[in-house]
Amino acid sequence: MADSPRAVLFDIDGTLLVTGGAGAVAWQRAFEGLYGVEANIDEHTDAGMTDPEIAAIVFREVVGREGSPEERAKAIGSYLRQLPDTVAESNGYRLMPGVESLLDRLIDAGTLLGLVTGNVEAAAHIKLARGHLNRFFSFGGYGSDSSDRVVVTKAAVQRAELVSGGTLQNGACIAVGDTPRDVAAGHGAGIKVVGVATGSYTVDQLSAAGADWALDSVERDFPA
Repeated sequence: MADSPRAVLFDIDGTLLVTGGAGAVAWQRAFEGLYGVEANIDEHTDAGMTDPEIAAIVFREVVGREGSPEERAKAIGSYLRQLPDTVAESNGYRLMPGVESLLDRLIDAGTLLGLVTGNVEAAAHIKLARGHLNRFFSFGGYGSDSSDRVVVTKAAVQRAELVSGGTLQNGACIAVGDTPRDVAAGHGAGIKVVGVATGSYTVDQLSAAGADWALDSVERDFPA
């Protein structure tokens, strides 16, 4: 891409880092403590879902009923209570190759960096903290904004415009994610998307999903 984007929005899980299953363990502990059920998140959810979606699905498929808004909020609160410990305990936590050097390079180029993630905001920052990545991101769109990833992405774009002082131009914002859901959400919000095959999907699958660029990783050929 000839022109560098003025803002880049990063997904977290599978794009910036992997927690080694810390999130799934936190959900399991939350639902076991609240309802005495074994909630294996991997069996019931797909990569790229928002935290509110996950809570709703676990109620429906594991607890066996629709949780009320208050119950879902309590489940998310319990999940957040567990998450710092499960992230700290995880032997599989790691940053994706090239992430820190890319973020440094983008910051040096004057690019605004934001998040676009299905994690509720607190969970996003808990996951980033172990890898010392919070320092790079001044805004974001989160699962706490909506259970709909398109709405989450639109929220991130709107905040990018605010942080830019209203100078962000159309086409000057791109998203980076590792799932077809990330691609669809970016396009639904009217922006281009870099698909990175560092999660559960291949370059070919991300290309087929419509990614504007599909990369093995962010280590090289990043369009910025």
